[in-house]
Amino acid sequence: MIIERSSGWKDGLVERLENREAWDSWTLYKMHYEAVKANLITDFYGLQCTKYLPNLTPLKHQLEAAETVIERMNGKAILGDEVGLGKTIEAGLILKEYLIRGLVKKALILAPASLVTQWIEELNQKFYIPAIQYKKNYDLNACDIVVMSLDTAKRSPHMEKIYEQAYDLIIIDEAHKLKNHKTKSYEFVQHLKKKFCLLLTATPVQNDVFELFYLISLLKPGHLGNYEAFQSYFSASKRHVEHDEFLKELVNQVMVRNRRQDTGIEWTNRRVQILPIDFSDKEKAIYDMISDLKNVSPVFSDAFSMITLQREMCSSKEAAFVTLTKMRQKCANEEDLSYIDAIIQQMNELDRNSKAEKAFEIISEVNDKVIIFTEYRATQTYLQWFLQKKGITSVPFNGQFNKSKREWMKQLFKEKAQVLIATESGSEGINLQFCHHVINYDLPWNPMKLEQRIGRVHRLGQEHDVHIYNLAVQHTIEDHILDLLYEKIDVFEKVVGELDDILSQA
Repeated sequence: MIIERSSGWKDGLVERLENREAWDSWTLYKMHYEAVKANLITDFYGLQCTKYLPNLTPLKHQLEAAETVIERMNGKAILGDEVGLGKTIEAGLILKEYLIRGLVKKALILAPASLVTQWIEELNQKFYIPAIQYKKNYDLNACDIVVMSLDTAKRSPHMEKIYEQAYDLIIIDEAHKLKNHKTKSYEFVQHLKKKFCLLLTATPVQNDVFELFYLISLLKPGHLGNYEAFQSYFSASKRHVEHDEFLKELVNQVMVRNRRQDTGIEWTNRRVQILPIDFSDKEKAIYDMISDLKNVSPVFSDAFSMITLQREMCSSKEAAFVTLTKMRQKCANEEDLSYIDAIIQQMNELDRNSKAEKAFEIISEVNDKVIIFTEYRATQTYLQWFLQKKGITSVPFNGQFNKSKREWMKQLFKEKAQVLIATESGSEGINLQFCHHVINYDLPWNPMKLEQRIGRVHRLGQEHDVHIYNLAVQHTIEDHILDLLYEKIDVFEKVVGELDDILSQA
C-alpha cells in the first residue's frame, strides 16, 4: 500500500466546521492507522511475513532457518536440510519477507522441470506470491516473480533474455545439479545478475568435496579461497580432506542444515539393511565373460563401458543385452563378433535372475506396498513382467512420463498396485508417505541418490517405520560400489554433517 501526504484535508475540515458535520470517521481513522503500522518495521530482527500467511503454519526449524538466512547470512545461503524437512517452505518464507520489506521486487526461481508446477502452486496458495510459469513469448520486464526450469533457462533465446534482467533474488532448487564450473548450468547461474541467492539441496556433496567448494563460490566468491588455496590448505582430494572441523565451521557460515532429529518432531525410524546376493553358476559365468571382454580386443578396452556392462549384468541380462547389442554394431572382425555372440547366446539360455528373486521374496514377506529403484529402463520393464508372472501388480515410473502420467502412476500405485518400479527420476519431486518399504535394486555410485530415494517416503507425514533393503551381488562390481559409497558418506559427514542411515543400520 502506498500512502501519500494530501493537502485536501484542509478543505474537508473547513467544510465540516461550517456545516457542523462530524469531524472524521473513526472507521477510516482505524483503517489508516493499521495501514501505516503495517508499513512500519521498527526492528530488522524477526519475521514480519508470518502475519500475512493464514494458510501456512511454518514449523519452528523452518522459521529459524529463514531468520538465520536473513539476519546472519545476508540472503546468500545454502538451504541444506535433510530431504523432506521443507526447504521450499523456508525459501518461500525468505522470499515473502524480502517482498514485504521492499528489498526484493524481482525474483527468479529455477527448478527441475518436474517441480516447476509444484513451486507455482506453493508460492500462490501458501504464500500469496503471484508467481508465474515462464513461457517463451513472455516479456520478462513485466514479470516480477518467475518460475522456470533450469534446462530451459540456460538455452537460447531464453538465456539472453534472462541475462538482461537484474534480479533481486535467485532461488535454485536441486542446486547440486550445478556440480562445478565446467557445466553449462553452473556457468549460466554464475553470470546472473543477483543481489540475494538461495541454493536448495539436501545433498551439497554428492561425489566429491569440490562440489561444495563450487556451490559456496557461487554464493560468496573467495569464502573458501580460490581453488588452489582450498585444495592446498585442506589437502583436498575428491574423497579426502584435512582440517575438516575448520572447513565445517566455514561451511556453516553460509549453510543452514536441519536434521530430522534436531527438529523436535517425532520421526519414525529407518530400518536399513544390506542384503548380499549370490549369482547362480550360469549368471556368474556370463558376468565373467563380460569382465574378460577387455582382454579379448582393444575395441572393448574402454573402462567405462566395461563397468557399465558389469553393473547392468548385476541388474538384469536385459539391461546388459541392450549395451552388448550396441557394442556388437561397432565390431570390425569376426573374432570380436563371435565373442559377443557367445555372451548373447549364454544370456538367451539363462532362465533366472537371482536379484529379482530376492526382490520378490521381500515383496512377498512384507505383503505391503513397495517401491523398487533400478538404474535401467530395461530392468524396469523386465521386473514388471517378472512380478506379473508371480501375481504381483506393479506400475512403472520414469523420466519419460509427463506430469499427468506421473500423477496417474502415483495414483495407481496408491489405490491399485502393490509395487512401483522407478528409475532414478522417481527419486525426485514425488512424495509417497503412504508407502514405507524401499528396495534399492541397483546401487548408484552416489550415496546422495540413496538419500533422495529414501526421502520420497521418509518425510513429514510418514506414520510408519521405513524399511530399506539394499541389494548387492557379492564378488562383483557391486562390492566396489559399496566400498566407494562408504568413502563418500565419510567425506560428506566430515564437511557437512551426519547423515541418517542409508546403507546399513549404524
